[in-house]
Order: sequence, then structure tokens, then C-alpha cells
Amino acid sequence: MQAKQTMTTKILIWMCAGLILGSLINAVASEVAFVQDYLVNGLFHVMGALFINLLKMLVVPLVTFSLICGVCGLGDINKLGRVGLKAFLLFLLTTALAISLAITVASIVGPGQGFELSDVTTSNFTAPASPPITQVIIDLVPSNPIAAYASGNMLQIIFFTILFAVCILMVGEKARPIAEAAERLNEVMMQVVTVVMHIAPYGVFALMAKTFSLQGLGLILPMISYFAVVAVVLLLHAAGTLMVIFKLFSKLDPLIFLRKMRTAQIFAFSTSSSNATIPVTLRSVEKRLGVDNSTASFVVPFGATINMDGTAIMQGVATVFIANVYGIDLGLMGYLTVIGMAVLASIGTAGVPGVGLIMLAMVLNQVGLPVEGIALIMGVDRLLDMMRTAVNVTGDAAITTIVAKSEKSISIDTFNDPDAGQVEEIHLPHSKK
Repeated sequence: MQAKQTMTTKILIWMCAGLILGSLINAVASEVAFVQDYLVNGLFHVMGALFINLLKMLVVPLVTFSLICGVCGLGDINKLGRVGLKAFLLFLLTTALAISLAITVASIVGPGQGFELSDVTTSNFTAPASPPITQVIIDLVPSNPIAAYASGNMLQIIFFTILFAVCILMVGEKARPIAEAAERLNEVMMQVVTVVMHIAPYGVFALMAKTFSLQGLGLILPMISYFAVVAVVLLLHAAGTLMVIFKLFSKLDPLIFLRKMRTAQIFAFSTSSSNATIPVTLRSVEKRLGVDNSTASFVVPFGATINMDGTAIMQGVATVFIANVYGIDLGLMGYLTVIGMAVLASIGTAGVPGVGLIMLAMVLNQVGLPVEGIALIMGVDRLLDMMRTAVNVTGDAAITTIVAKSEKSISIDTFNDPDAGQVEEIHLPHSKK
């Protein structure tokens, strides 16, 4: 118990220290060349980049071995399809509820009303091109699996790995050594995750210090109405909507769930990447919440790729904000269009780089708002992205647990045990003399 508390507390302390130090540097030393060159763009940048690379290094092998174990553990292709369909429908439901909540709250509060465009220096914004849905479907199947692994294309990796694992099941006894090897490799990768978590506080510190050294809290002030509404809706969705759905479908205690997901949420907040957080999310879901690998190994990477709750919330608030700034009344049909577009776009742009901006550009185009308005919110988007990612990871884990409960592939004893899955101290084996 103590080890786990110490680890979580240590990460929180170092995260706050990075935020405070970064904000101070931005306020008093933003023009000091030595501090910027050697501290912000030197030490903080290197430490943060190394930490992110460590997490990304784990993603592809962990997802691969874990998925093979999961599919082979299910032993039933029909169950795999059932798990996938449940997860997909639940992810769509939470995304629709997220953007509906965002539009409702934003419409009541009215961020952007009375906003002067001169308040924020706007830059030319070119909307990234969104791929046609036909191309997205075609790109699900990798023409070269090695290239998919090399580039970290999660949807292609998931497709190939599931196909490979299903064929292991079909071959039967002859392929059993491959499945057993994957189980051993998965255990080793989980241990690597544990090792990386021990250096997490320092990586989190560096990421936070660099972000706030460059961004600063002062950047939020002109955009305080937009920033505050997005932040409040993200909190309402994570602690309210998602937990109501969690309680309703799983009948488990949401407070226990939130407590056990705290470390993964901190990782997500500091890295701003659902994919980079996959190793920590998987470890939390399996070891802390008691979900079987057979379910977790499929739903967590799937959710990290297509679950867009946080992004949907940003889109909803941003659409209302930009409409208010430009004095355009969208009306009920306009908002319903935004909801529908956001849900469809979350599927159609899954796995595409810069997905948030692509989705927002698509939504704005559809309802006739100027895409240039995105330039207004880009200044504070980096800070909000950290919060969005934490919400996305919470949603991934909640849906995984719900699906596992419905499939009876969760250990309730492990879920209720506060000591389960703690990060233990690392002791290297000593050779006997």
C-alpha cells in the first residue's frame, strides 16, 4: 500500500513542481538566453523527450504481445467480435454524450460573447486536409505490416495482430508454442512498464516545466471564458457522465475506479498522448482493476485510437465560442449537425495525425463557420490537450471495465482490493556465490 501511495504522491508533487517552476520561468526569465537555451530547450526538453520516447517504445511490442495473448485467451472468435462491437457502440455513446454536454454548457455560459478579435493575435491557419472515408477504410489493412509497425499505425497494427492471433487459434496445437512465447514476452513487457514508472516523476516534471515555460499561465487570460468552459465540461464528463454510465452498466464503485486510475490519468495529462499512455493504462486496467488480459488487450488500444470524448468536448465548446465571436447564430439544427459530425468524424479520422484540428475543421466547414477561427483557440490548445487526454484515458478504462464485467472477465476481488497492482520496489536478482 505504502509503495503505491508514495509513487502516486511523488508523481503529483513533481508535476506541481514542474508547473510552478515553468510558470515562474515564463514570468521572469522568458527573455534570459541562458535559461531558455540550457534549461527549457536543453535539460527539460531532453528529459521530457526521453521520457515520451520510453513510453512510445513500449506501445507497439506491448500491444502486439498483449493482443495475441488476449485473442488466444478468449479462444472464441465470436466472443472477440462481441467484445469489439460492445466497445465500439459504448465509445460512440460516450462521444455523443460528451459533445452534447459541451454544447449545452457552452450555450448556457456563452463563451466568446463580447470578445474582440484584437484581444488575441491571430495567425494564418490552414486547415489540414481530411482523408475521404473510403481511404480510411482502405488504410485499415496494412499493405506492409512491417511498415505499419515501424510507423506505429495503431489501427493497422491491431488489424494485423488480431488476424495473426486468430490464425494461431485456427492452427491449434502446432501453434501453441507461439501463444506461450507471447505470454512470456507480455509478462516481460509488463515488467518493463513497471521499471519505466519508477522514473516517471522526473519525466513528468520535465514535461510540465517545459510546457509552462513556453506557454505560461498568462496566455489563458484573454481566452479565460473558452478555457474555463472546456475545463469544466471535461471535469463534468469524467467525474459525472462517464461515472454514471460506469455505475449503470457495471454496477461497480466509481470512486474505487477513479482512485485506481489516478496514476494513468497523471501520465495522460503530462504526455498529452493516449497512445503513449497505453502501457500505463493497460497495466492499471489489468493489475489494478482486475480486467482479464483477453479483454483489456483489445479494448484499451482500440479506445486509445477511436475514443474521442475529450476532443469532442473541445469541438463543441470551440464551435459555440467561434460562432459567438463572429456573431453567427447556428440554431438547433446547426448544433445537432455538430453533434452528428463529431461522432462520425471520430470514426472517420481515427489514427490520423493532428486528428483534433482535422475534426474541428470538418465540423466548422459543415455548419458554415470560418475555419480561420481555429487560430483563436490554438494558443491555449496545448494546455487543454493535456486535460483532454486524461479524460480520454479515463473513458478507455471505464469502457474496458464495463465490457469486461458484461463478459464476466473481471476479478471483482482484485477491483475491490486497494492493494492490488501496486508498483513495487525494483530488486535486481543477485547471483549466488
